[in-house]
Amino acid sequence: MMNQSALLRPDWTPATVVLMVLGFMVFWPLGLAMLAYILFGERFKGFKRDANQTADTIFAKCRGAGFRSRPHFSTGNVAFDDWRKAELDRIEAERRKLDEMRDEFDGYMRELRRAKDQEEFDRFMRDRNAKRDQNNGSIEPYTQA
Repeated sequence: MMNQSALLRPDWTPATVVLMVLGFMVFWPLGLAMLAYILFGERFKGFKRDANQTADTIFAKCRGAGFRSRPHFSTGNVAFDDWRKAELDRIEAERRKLDEMRDEFDGYMRELRRAKDQEEFDRFMRDRNAKRDQNNGSIEPYTQA
Protein backbone atom coordinates (compact mmCIF):
# COMPACT_ATOMS: atom_id res chain seq x y z
CA MET A 1 0.00 0.00 0.00
CA MET A 2 1.32 3.42 -0.97
CA ASN A 3 1.45 6.13 1.72
CA GLN A 4 0.06 9.64 1.26
CA SER A 5 3.43 11.37 0.89
CA ALA A 6 4.33 9.09 -2.02
CA LEU A 7 1.11 10.08 -3.82
CA LEU A 8 1.78 13.81 -3.44
CA ARG A 9 5.46 13.93 -4.17
CA PRO A 10 6.57 16.72 -6.52
CA ASP A 11 6.43 14.69 -9.72
CA TRP A 12 4.01 13.97 -12.56
CA THR A 13 1.95 11.36 -10.73
CA PRO A 14 -1.74 10.74 -11.46
CA ALA A 15 -2.65 12.29 -8.09
CA THR A 16 -0.73 15.50 -8.69
CA VAL A 17 -2.10 15.88 -12.23
CA VAL A 18 -5.68 15.39 -10.98
CA LEU A 19 -5.14 17.93 -8.18
CA MET A 20 -3.65 20.39 -10.65
CA VAL A 21 -6.61 20.07 -13.05
CA LEU A 22 -9.11 20.37 -10.18
CA GLY A 23 -7.22 23.39 -8.90
CA PHE A 24 -7.51 25.12 -12.28
CA MET A 25 -11.22 24.31 -12.45
CA VAL A 26 -12.03 25.53 -8.92
CA PHE A 27 -9.76 28.57 -8.64
CA TRP A 28 -6.96 29.10 -11.13
CA PRO A 29 -4.27 30.16 -8.58
CA LEU A 30 -4.67 26.76 -6.87
CA GLY A 31 -3.92 25.00 -10.14
CA LEU A 32 -0.98 27.28 -10.73
CA ALA A 33 0.34 26.55 -7.24
CA MET A 34 0.03 22.80 -7.87
CA LEU A 35 1.88 23.16 -11.18
CA ALA A 36 4.66 25.07 -9.40
CA TYR A 37 4.81 22.30 -6.78
CA ILE A 38 5.12 19.63 -9.48
CA LEU A 39 7.86 21.52 -11.30
CA PHE A 40 9.84 23.00 -8.41
CA GLY A 41 8.78 20.95 -5.38
CA GLU A 42 12.13 19.31 -4.79
CA ARG A 43 13.75 22.72 -4.47
CA PHE A 44 11.21 23.83 -1.83
CA LYS A 45 12.32 21.32 0.82
CA GLY A 46 15.20 23.49 2.04
CA PHE A 47 13.11 26.64 1.60
CA LYS A 48 10.32 25.19 3.72
CA ARG A 49 12.75 24.19 6.47
CA ASP A 50 14.41 27.63 6.45
CA ALA A 51 11.06 29.42 6.45
CA ASN A 52 9.84 27.31 9.39
CA GLN A 53 13.02 28.00 11.36
CA THR A 54 12.77 31.73 10.68
CA ALA A 55 9.12 31.82 11.71
CA ASP A 56 9.88 29.85 14.87
CA THR A 57 12.66 32.29 15.75
CA ILE A 58 10.43 35.33 15.19
CA PHE A 59 7.57 33.90 17.23
CA ALA A 60 9.95 32.89 20.02
CA LYS A 61 11.14 36.51 20.23
CA CYS A 62 7.56 37.81 20.24
CA ARG A 63 6.42 35.43 22.96
CA GLY A 64 5.23 37.15 26.11
CA ALA A 65 4.14 40.72 26.71
CA GLY A 66 6.10 42.25 23.86
CA PHE A 67 9.34 42.32 21.94
CA ARG A 68 11.38 43.23 25.01
CA SER A 69 9.93 40.53 27.20
CA ARG A 70 12.34 37.97 28.54
CA PRO A 71 11.96 34.34 27.60
CA HIS A 72 9.99 32.32 30.13
CA PHE A 73 12.10 29.21 29.81
CA SER A 74 14.98 27.78 31.71
CA THR A 75 18.08 26.11 30.36
CA GLY A 76 18.13 23.74 33.29
CA ASN A 77 21.40 25.20 34.56
CA VAL A 78 20.49 27.35 37.56
CA ALA A 79 23.84 29.15 37.66
CA PHE A 80 23.60 30.10 33.99
CA ASP A 81 19.97 31.19 34.36
CA ASP A 82 20.90 33.41 37.33
CA TRP A 83 23.82 34.92 35.42
CA ARG A 84 21.64 35.51 32.34
CA LYS A 85 18.94 37.21 34.43
CA ALA A 86 21.53 39.44 36.13
CA GLU A 87 23.05 40.41 32.76
CA LEU A 88 19.65 41.16 31.23
CA ASP A 89 18.73 43.29 34.25
CA ARG A 90 22.06 45.15 33.97
CA ILE A 91 21.53 45.78 30.26
CA GLU A 92 17.97 46.99 30.86
CA ALA A 93 19.21 49.40 33.57
CA GLU A 94 21.89 50.69 31.17
CA ARG A 95 19.25 51.19 28.46
CA ARG A 96 17.07 53.18 30.87
CA LYS A 97 20.09 55.32 31.82
CA LEU A 98 20.85 56.00 28.14
CA ASP A 99 17.21 56.93 27.50
CA GLU A 100 17.31 59.41 30.39
CA MET A 101 20.56 60.91 29.12
CA ARG A 102 19.10 61.26 25.63
CA ASP A 103 16.02 63.03 27.05
CA GLU A 104 18.25 65.40 29.05
CA PHE A 105 20.33 66.17 25.96
CA ASP A 106 17.19 66.77 23.86
CA GLY A 107 15.96 69.22 26.50
CA TYR A 108 19.36 70.95 26.54
CA MET A 109 19.33 71.28 22.74
CA ARG A 110 15.77 72.68 22.78
CA GLU A 111 16.81 75.28 25.37
CA LEU A 112 19.94 76.12 23.38
CA ARG A 113 17.89 76.62 20.20
CA ARG A 114 15.37 78.74 22.09
CA ALA A 115 18.16 80.92 23.51
CA LYS A 116 19.74 81.31 20.06
CA ASP A 117 16.38 82.22 18.52
CA GLN A 118 15.76 84.74 21.31
CA GLU A 119 19.19 86.30 20.77
CA GLU A 120 18.58 86.59 17.02
CA PHE A 121 15.15 88.10 17.59
CA ASP A 122 16.57 90.63 20.11
CA ARG A 123 19.29 91.60 17.61
CA PHE A 124 16.65 92.07 14.90
CA MET A 125 14.57 94.30 17.18
CA ARG A 126 17.65 96.36 18.16
CA ASP A 127 18.58 96.85 14.49
CA ARG A 128 15.01 97.74 13.59
CA ASN A 129 14.68 100.25 16.41
CA ALA A 130 18.04 101.77 15.52
CA LYS A 131 16.95 102.26 11.89
CA ARG A 132 13.64 103.74 13.02
CA ASP A 133 15.49 106.21 15.27
CA GLN A 134 17.79 107.17 12.37
CA ASN A 135 14.79 107.80 10.08
CA ASN A 136 13.03 110.09 12.58
CA GLY A 137 10.47 107.54 13.74
CA SER A 138 9.25 106.24 10.38
CA ILE A 139 9.28 102.47 9.97
CA GLU A 140 10.82 101.04 6.84
CA PRO A 141 10.67 97.42 5.78
CA TYR A 142 13.54 95.41 7.20
CA THR A 143 16.34 94.60 4.77
CA GLN A 144 19.41 92.59 5.60
CA ALA A 145 22.72 94.39 5.34
